[in-house]
Amino acid sequence: MQTTTGAGQEQRGHVLLIAGDTAIRRRAVQVEPSANLAALSMVPVPVLLASNVPADTTYLDGVKDQQALLMKLRSAAATPGPLLVYLSGRLTLARRDHQLYLALTHTTASTIRYTALPWEWLGTELRHRPAGLTTVLVDLAADKHAWPHLQEPGALATPPAAEVYGVITPPGYAGSNGVSTYTRAFVEQLRLTPARPTNARLHAQTVGSVALPPGALVLPHIPEINAPQTEPQHPRTNLLLLADDQQQEEPGEAMPGLAPAPGSSFLFQSSPPQPTALGPCPMPQSPVPPAPRPGRHDVDQQRQRTEPAAPVGAPHPVPVAASTPTAQHVPAVQQPVAAPQTDPRPYIHALAEQHRYPEAMQLAQLWEQHALTTYGVTSPQATQWTEIRADLAKMQGNWVLATHLWIAACRTRLAHQSPDAPQVIAAVKSAHYCWTQIGDPRQARGCGPELISLLRTLPTLDHRHLNVARQRLEILHNC
Repeated sequence: MQTTTGAGQEQRGHVLLIAGDTAIRRRAVQVEPSANLAALSMVPVPVLLASNVPADTTYLDGVKDQQALLMKLRSAAATPGPLLVYLSGRLTLARRDHQLYLALTHTTASTIRYTALPWEWLGTELRHRPAGLTTVLVDLAADKHAWPHLQEPGALATPPAAEVYGVITPPGYAGSNGVSTYTRAFVEQLRLTPARPTNARLHAQTVGSVALPPGALVLPHIPEINAPQTEPQHPRTNLLLLADDQQQEEPGEAMPGLAPAPGSSFLFQSSPPQPTALGPCPMPQSPVPPAPRPGRHDVDQQRQRTEPAAPVGAPHPVPVAASTPTAQHVPAVQQPVAAPQTDPRPYIHALAEQHRYPEAMQLAQLWEQHALTTYGVTSPQATQWTEIRADLAKMQGNWVLATHLWIAACRTRLAHQSPDAPQVIAAVKSAHYCWTQIGDPRQARGCGPELISLLRTLPTLDHRHLNVARQRLEILHNC
C-alpha cells in the first residue's frame, strides 16, 4: 500500500512497539513483553505495516514514565501514513476508578493510576486517525483484578478508527518460555506466507494455528472478521431435524459444530420448511399417568405440571385424531400413541430461528416427557429430546443449562452405547464446548467437576479435552 499526499509527496508510516510489565502469576511467567518485542524486531517493517512507504520504528521496552509513553503514543498517532501499535504485558484494573491499564515497569497496585498506561488513552489518541490506516495488535495477560471486568460487555473499548487484533489470556495460566504463543505464531505466519495477507486473515490464521489458553479473549471474535468458524451460531440444529438413527458424526471432526462435510446428512441445508404463520404444531397426546414408582416420583410430578390436558394456546393446536371429526372436544385423558402423526421438529426449529426460544423449549419439554413416559428414561427417543433441549439452550445462550443437558444426554447414552460411539463422543464434545462459553466463574466451577468426571470415562476421546478442562477448572479456582 503506497500512501501519498495530495501533492504527490509520499507519506511516512510508523511502528510503535510497547513492552509493559511482565505478567507473572505464582512465579510462572505468562507474558514476557521483552521477548515479544525482540521477535517482532526481526520482521521487516514493510511486512509488519503491509505497506512499502518509508516508516519509523519506536521500541519502548522497560519504560517507567507514564507521560513519556503518552508523548510517544501521541507522536505516533500524528503519523499521516499507516500505523501499527503493538502492546504486550500485564493488563490490570485500578480499584479506585475501575479503569483498565497496561502495567509498566515498577507499577504496583497503589500506583496504577500514575505509573501505568490507561487503556482509555489509546482510544483518545487514535480516535482522529484516518480510517483504514491504523492497526492495534495486543498480546496481553489479564490479572485477577482485570479479568472479571473484561467479562462485562463493552469493557474493552477499542478505537473506532483502528483495527484491533490479538489475545488476552486469563490469570493463572502459565505461558510458554520466551516469546508468547500468539506473537510467535504471528511472526511465523508472516514468515511462511509468500504474499502478506490482510490483517484480518493473518489474525485468523494465527489464532487457528495455536492452542490458546482455555477462556482466552480473542480480539475480535473470529465471526467478526469473516474467518472460517469453528462453532456456528446453531451448531447442532440437525438434532432438531434428523431422527436419532440418521445422525452421523464426521470421522474427521475435531470439535463439535464444524460445518457439515460434503455428503453429510442435513435435512435442511438452508432453512426448514415453515407452515404458514407456523401452522399447527403437532402435540403429544396425553397418556394415562402411570402409577408412581421408586425413583420416578419427581419425573411424574414434573410431567403432570408441564403437560397440558388441552391445547397450548391458539398457535399450537392439538392434532386431530383419526376417529375425531374436530379438535374442539379433546378428552382430558387419552390413550398413549405409539408415535406422533407428524414430526414436530421442523416446527420447533422454525420457532428457534425466530428467537421464540421459550415456546420452542416448552414444546420440546412436552415431547421429552411424552418420550419418557412412552419409551422409558434411557430410551433413544427420550435421549434425543434431551439433546434437542440442549441445542435450544445453546442457541439461546443459556450455556449452563446446555452443559447440564449435554452431560445428562451423554450419560444416558453410555447406559446402552459404547464409550466410543459417535453419538456419545459428539455429546461430550458439545458439553465441553458449552462449558467453555460460561462466563461466570462460579457457575463454570459448578459444572466443571461433573464434566471432568464424564471425560475420564471416555478412554477413546482425544486426551486434550480432559487436559484443557482440568487447566480451565484450575484457572477458575484461582480467579
